[in-house]
Amino acid sequence: MKRIVDRLGRPLKDLRISVTDQCNFRCVYCMPAEIFGPDFRFLQPNELLTVDEMVMLAHSFADLGVEKVRITGGEPLLRKDLAVFIEKLTKIDGIKDIALTTNGVHLVKWAEILKQAGLQRVNVSLDALDDDVFKKMNGVGVGVAPVLKGIEAAKKAGLKVKVNMVVKKGLNDSQIVPMARYFKQEGITLRFIEFMDVGTSNGWDFSHVVTKKEIYEQVCQIHPLEPVEPDYFGEVASRYRYTGTNTEVGFIASVTESFCRSCTRARVSADGKLYTCLFAAEGVSLKELLRQGAEKERIEEFIIATWNKRTDRYSDERTEQSAKERKKIEMSYIGG
Repeated sequence: MKRIVDRLGRPLKDLRISVTDQCNFRCVYCMPAEIFGPDFRFLQPNELLTVDEMVMLAHSFADLGVEKVRITGGEPLLRKDLAVFIEKLTKIDGIKDIALTTNGVHLVKWAEILKQAGLQRVNVSLDALDDDVFKKMNGVGVGVAPVLKGIEAAKKAGLKVKVNMVVKKGLNDSQIVPMARYFKQEGITLRFIEFMDVGTSNGWDFSHVVTKKEIYEQVCQIHPLEPVEPDYFGEVASRYRYTGTNTEVGFIASVTESFCRSCTRARVSADGKLYTCLFAAEGVSLKELLRQGAEKERIEEFIIATWNKRTDRYSDERTEQSAKERKKIEMSYIGG
């Protein structure tokens, strides 16, 4: 196995593969409906990577030190051949962990199938327990019940479940305490995510950010917290547990507490472009190599060359001006 590092000494350990740019939600912080409307042009089927192409890339990344693969979108459960992809991922030497991020609506149908295919973990996005607030967040009027049923189906299937909540001031910050209380009772890890300037369409402004410190103080109102040591280098969330319990809560604070210095993640978009940062402006095409019939060694050389040049540390360098002026790829395209 080849181990590679970027110019800041960060190894390549994690791969996030977006399997579709489409989604059944129009969340205000990701795919606002006024931009991603009925006439928006999503990728066509022939533009998407095939399962075999994604598997070939995963083999190459595993050879270069990647141990964890997270499947993202868009909404990955809209991809009909997802279970086939997961089953093939499980057969790749070096891949130790396979996870999925989803809005959870289709988990009732998919949870058991994906578990049987080899999926280990699922992160479910849920931004409120109040129906009216959640409907405003997801932009399509879907209530909370289908997501909670999906979470229950995932637990029943034996998947490890975490819940992600993006917090936007004035929209769903009233849900911090109810969410914390509910998932503490359920024994499910809840992770609060600061509203980030991913892409250029979500109208980000620092005044909309509820900081980790502010969220932490609210969560402590229901139960004291104690810190938990990171599981591995590059772990994104600051982890805590409710004192005297085994139930954790996490905080992803890309805005106020940047974790760029330990970022080990590469991202591949649904149409096969490699991105070295969530806040990247452009990527490089792996699909072109694949469809030109490039051998695995050539693909690995391309990945190595790209990673070796990597200097990304956007969150370290972010200013309000750069956040507004810099063109960034949309999260629905690159995956969260």
